[in-house]
Amino acid sequence: MLAQPSATLGAAVRMHLEGHGHTWSAVCLCAPCFCCPCGRSGAGGSRAPLRAPEGGSNGGSSLSTALGRSGRPLAPRRDRGSSGPRSAMSAPAEPGHSPGFKKPPALLRLKRKRPGRRVDPAAAEAAAAPAPRGPCGAARRRNPFSSLDNAPQRAAAPQRPAAAPAGGDPSAAPFWQFLEPTCEEKPHRRVESAESSDILTLSQDLHSPLAVPKAPSSPRQEFPADWSIKTRVLFVSSQPFTWAEHLKAQEEAQGFAQHCRATETTLPQSVQEPRLCTELRCAFQQSLVYWLHPSLPWLPLFPRLGADRRMAGKACPWAQDEALQQVLMSDWSVSFTSLYNLLRARLCPYFYVCAAQFSVLFRAAGLAGSAVPTAAIAPTTRGLREAMRSEGIEFSLPLLEESRTRKQKNPESLETETASGLGEGSAVEDAGEPAPSDDDDDGSFSWLEEMGVQDKVKKPDTISIQLRKEKQEVQVDHRPESLVLVRGSNTFTLLNFLISCRSLVAVAGPQAGLPPTLLAPVAFRGGTMQTLKARTVSGRARVQGGFEDVFSLELLGPVLPHTLHALTLLLGPAQRGSFRALLSPHEPSAAFNTCPAPPQEGVPQDLPPCGLHPKTLEQLSQCPSLGKSSLRLLEMKDYCYTWKA
Repeated sequence: MLAQPSATLGAAVRMHLEGHGHTWSAVCLCAPCFCCPCGRSGAGGSRAPLRAPEGGSNGGSSLSTALGRSGRPLAPRRDRGSSGPRSAMSAPAEPGHSPGFKKPPALLRLKRKRPGRRVDPAAAEAAAAPAPRGPCGAARRRNPFSSLDNAPQRAAAPQRPAAAPAGGDPSAAPFWQFLEPTCEEKPHRRVESAESSDILTLSQDLHSPLAVPKAPSSPRQEFPADWSIKTRVLFVSSQPFTWAEHLKAQEEAQGFAQHCRATETTLPQSVQEPRLCTELRCAFQQSLVYWLHPSLPWLPLFPRLGADRRMAGKACPWAQDEALQQVLMSDWSVSFTSLYNLLRARLCPYFYVCAAQFSVLFRAAGLAGSAVPTAAIAPTTRGLREAMRSEGIEFSLPLLEESRTRKQKNPESLETETASGLGEGSAVEDAGEPAPSDDDDDGSFSWLEEMGVQDKVKKPDTISIQLRKEKQEVQVDHRPESLVLVRGSNTFTLLNFLISCRSLVAVAGPQAGLPPTLLAPVAFRGGTMQTLKARTVSGRARVQGGFEDVFSLELLGPVLPHTLHALTLLLGPAQRGSFRALLSPHEPSAAFNTCPAPPQEGVPQDLPPCGLHPKTLEQLSQCPSLGKSSLRLLEMKDYCYTWKA
């Protein structure tokens, strides 16, 4: 039966019907099921009817869902599962209505927050909402067993590098500042080919020159000799390196022939068309050649220090075969002896012996400011030094002697050097003198008997006394200060010692039974010709006023000292006297830059070419001046060099 509701009820129902686009005459006011003709209950699309209170009759009584106790209309409740838009009934009908009501758990969470911390309302509402169940909720739950080591790290915000200099020359700006905009609005990156990828990606794994505290040197016509082995070299220039890519078969063969015949190539100061210059391309191929033993293509044979992880899982058939190990070691001994004979005849300028525990650099007479052949070993341990003494090999520790001499002249600098780690081993062994010992460490405890406390004091055992005496000597192990220098005829004794030394070859691990790696700039018996891997990459660098093209040449492999200088002789004319080189040295070999000769020693001037360019040989003949550091950044501008070490 239809009945006319009261004025208050009619106002509430009219507001509900107008929100759904219906008229007043279509409503049914039956007590059990007061509902909208569309079957919806106000806020959403569900068919839950607006029910009247029990005992209500006809339409005269107010409904619980439409009226409050005061007789005023209330907004209908919205279903939790509804996702439709809010209707006009969703707005509060009275000033006292609070849509931002928070549940007690949310208020407790807000009170637990720190007083000085701002709380986001959206985060508070999200915290007050019930946690979702299922695998999604479990994924967002914090792992109670996580720690700082295994917890997922947030991505660090990218740091904006400094802008390029105002000169506009991209080679004058630091290389690590390329290809990143300095303003807030970053342009959209274009998808480029692999050959024109960003240069910055190539130098992310290189040693950053930012860690070098020294300022660049003053411009000079020549840079100092660096006896450390480089693992990667990246040349950057504003001129393209198209002349160094896609060599013809004839040019490659001519480069190999020039290397074997030690042919000298002379280029003009500036090459107008480098891509069409055959002499330049052949000389580039010639400078990439080096000689290696043993040759195992599936194993990375340099560097050997710390290479166990890279060699793990590789096929090593000699690891459990002693007969095969003896054959490899016999063949290696023949190659090692051949290299030393070439060095004594001054037909090989230098060569490296890279073992699993240390590296050795043999230099011919006349190189590095020394008039006699020299051999430098780094890093060393006390056991190796004691074994060399027992074989009668005379050696010195130049870095420790230099530190001791400097402290005697300036005692006030003792604390500063000790803090920097240089003074820990300064009072250790000399070349032929034993380490100093205290008077109380002689094993005699008669003074305890004189005091009558010999039974109350615990006496140290013999091992503890010996360890205390050797403490200072052991502190320099595996450090650059442990560099050992052998001179003159003692290098031949060192040759025999290394051939018979058991610690030269690892007995366990991925390098077990593998002989050391021999690296040389010239051919020798049993050596294999190898070439460095070279590739050219192009990119764009931000300069003042826009972008400019930047070109790079990357070299991978053991870059020997003569190779670096030979490449600079080619890059000067080809790049019009402007380029920059980012160098990644093998850190244990940086100690080889220590001067091996006393200042008053004379050097013979009649040095044979021995397969190197005359200018390269002249540079390597100079006394090293880098100490235990190495070149990290080399720049040529207007045919003058500046560097950082």
